[in-house]
Amino acid sequence: MPDLASHHLPATDRTVFFVSDGTGITAETFGHSVLTQFELRFKQIRLPFIDTLDKARDAVRRINEARDIDGKRPIVFSTLVKADLSMVVRQSNGMHMDLIQTFVEPLEQELGVKSTHTIGRSHNIADSDEYKNRIEAINFSLAHDDGQSNKNLAMADVILVGVSRSGKTPTSLYLAMQYGIKAANYPLIPEDFERGKLPGGLLPYKNKIFGLSITADRLAEVRNERRPGSKYAALENCRYEINEAEKMMRREGIRWLSSTVKSIEEIATMILQELKSDKRAY
Repeated sequence: MPDLASHHLPATDRTVFFVSDGTGITAETFGHSVLTQFELRFKQIRLPFIDTLDKARDAVRRINEARDIDGKRPIVFSTLVKADLSMVVRQSNGMHMDLIQTFVEPLEQELGVKSTHTIGRSHNIADSDEYKNRIEAINFSLAHDDGQSNKNLAMADVILVGVSRSGKTPTSLYLAMQYGIKAANYPLIPEDFERGKLPGGLLPYKNKIFGLSITADRLAEVRNERRPGSKYAALENCRYEINEAEKMMRREGIRWLSSTVKSIEEIATMILQELKSDKRAY
C-alpha cells in the first residue's frame, strides 16, 4: 500500500543551504532570485559566519546530513571568500553554486586586477555614509509610521497612504532599509472619507504621496488575523473603506497601485520608478 503522506509533498523537494563567512544575506538574495524560477518547494537553511575551518567542517556535516535524510543532493549557494574554507565546503555532498568563483575570478581576469578577498568588504567603512543614510531613513519611517507625526514631512521622499493593513508599514521600512528612502505613511480612515478630503497635514506634500490599495477579500483576511470578528475586519466594511480610499485617490490625482498580489520588493520598485529616485544603497 502506498504511503499516502508522501503525496502531500512534491517528489522534487530539496534542501537549500546559503553558506557565507558574513551574514549570508547576499547568498540568500541571489539564491532566492534563482530558485523562484522553479515551481518547487525548498527547505532553506542559512549558515552565516562560516569563518573558521571547524565551522566549515560543521557546515559539511550538516549538508551531508541533509543529503542522507532527503536522498537527494542539497543545493548550496556559497559566498565564502577564503579559498581554504570554500575548498572544505565544496567537499560536501551538495550541488555547489559558488558566487565568488563564478563572478569574482572571471572579473579578476578581465580587469587584470586581483580582488581584495576581504570578508564583509561590501559593508566596510567606505560606505559608512550610505549606512548612516539608511539608519536615518529607518528612524524617520518609524517616527512617521501610521500617521504618528506630521513633523518634518518636508524631509520625506515619499508619503504612503491607504486603508489600514494595506501594506504601508512594511513597504516604508523596506524602502528605508534597502534604499535609504525616508518614507512616511498615513492610514486613510472613515473620518477622512466623511470629510471627503485628505488629512490636512498631507495637503502641502501632495506631490510626494503614493497610494496603496488591496482587494476587500484579502484585507478582511489580514484584519481578521488581528481583530477576528470585528466590524474593522468585516468584509462589507473592508469594501466600503477600499472603495472610498480609491475614489479619494482618483479624485486627488494620487498615483496608486494594488498590493494584493505584489511582493514588497515589487511595490518598492514601482514606487521608486514613479519617484524617479536615484537613491541606492549597496
